Amino acid sequence: MESFRKRFLFLSIFLVLFQVTFAQDDDFNLEVDEPTNGTFVTGQGLTFVAETKHGVRAKLDGVRDVLFLEGTPEEMGAAHGRLMKSEIESTRARVYIAGTASSLAKDESFIARTDEAILRTKPFVPERFYSEMDALADSLGYDRQDVYRLNNFMELFHCSGVAVRGSASKDGRVLHARVLDYARDIGLQDSSTIIVFMPKGHYAWISVSYSGFCGAVTAMNEKGLAIGEMGGGGEGKWDGLPMAFMMRRVAEECSTVDEALALMKSVPLTCDYYYVLSDARGNLAAVQAIAESETPVVVLRPGEDCARLPGALADVVYVSAGTRATALFERLRDNFGNIDVEKLQEIIRRPVAMNSNLHDAIFAPETLDLWHAEAGKKTPACDEPYLHINLSEAIEFYARHIE
Repeated sequence: MESFRKRFLFLSIFLVLFQVTFAQDDDFNLEVDEPTNGTFVTGQGLTFVAETKHGVRAKLDGVRDVLFLEGTPEEMGAAHGRLMKSEIESTRARVYIAGTASSLAKDESFIARTDEAILRTKPFVPERFYSEMDALADSLGYDRQDVYRLNNFMELFHCSGVAVRGSASKDGRVLHARVLDYARDIGLQDSSTIIVFMPKGHYAWISVSYSGFCGAVTAMNEKGLAIGEMGGGGEGKWDGLPMAFMMRRVAEECSTVDEALALMKSVPLTCDYYYVLSDARGNLAAVQAIAESETPVVVLRPGEDCARLPGALADVVYVSAGTRATALFERLRDNFGNIDVEKLQEIIRRPVAMNSNLHDAIFAPETLDLWHAEAGKKTPACDEPYLHINLSEAIEFYARHIE
């Protein structure tokens, strides 16, 4: 039986990779303007690549895809699919590889488990998110359930975060670092995409993400509210609002940490997650969010002790686990009062970041700046260079290219 599972896993991975590698060029034609220039120069900021109705595709420093989506859910979903078709296929392939490998190791079906999570979480997800996913699927010619799986697979699998202000930072400003330790080895970094969402009737926000993903794991909105998460256990506790869509609701509907906390406390949660939040007013919070518990949302404010963490510091909140948490606390303590963007980049390097470190982000909520590093083919994100983007300037870039 074990031999059969291994052969089946190999065949599944081979078929998915074959589909991506040998797809015909016609499969990836875009109904968009052709790029104005195929050669990009590192350091030149945002460069226009292509546009379609309600969307623009750009490159940041010639390295990272940046996708701008604006309008109704249906308009944003369709533009997403038209502009990023081949990249979404890459994301899908890698998710299915990882999901199949994990589920076979546990003697279960990836599709069946994901579909169960979709069925149980769907009643708690705002309809606008499913309208967007439907439009995305339709523009790609995918079965809609396939896109639902792509956006819900994280509920099956189970990173560090820190925010500083005032006396802890070098110049007193708010800085917020987010470390995503997740699946670097499946090559998800190849479809890395910074997405600027400008939904009609809600706040604009920026997401460090991957093509085809409509939720959020690393985000900051136009009001200067930033959020990152760390996964825990609790697989199977799915009768609630999935983490990725809860984070998107925070980004689109909340302007402060307190508003975000109120939203978290008002909805049923899924699984076990931990969050770090910061805002432009200097509010910071770390959150323990445990679904189906007597106190599902527990808030830790700067300077407050927590039994799960090795220590507390004034004007600092953080979440991590094990020896990583100890290393993070010691670095924060040793650099207290001198923490700036460059120092924070050093603080979150290994062993705070794990070998699986897929991406890192540093937010400056007061100025809407974001620094982002993505994993290389053989290196964790913390060992890669950071790229800089400003949310306000990015929105202005989009406006110039749709006039």
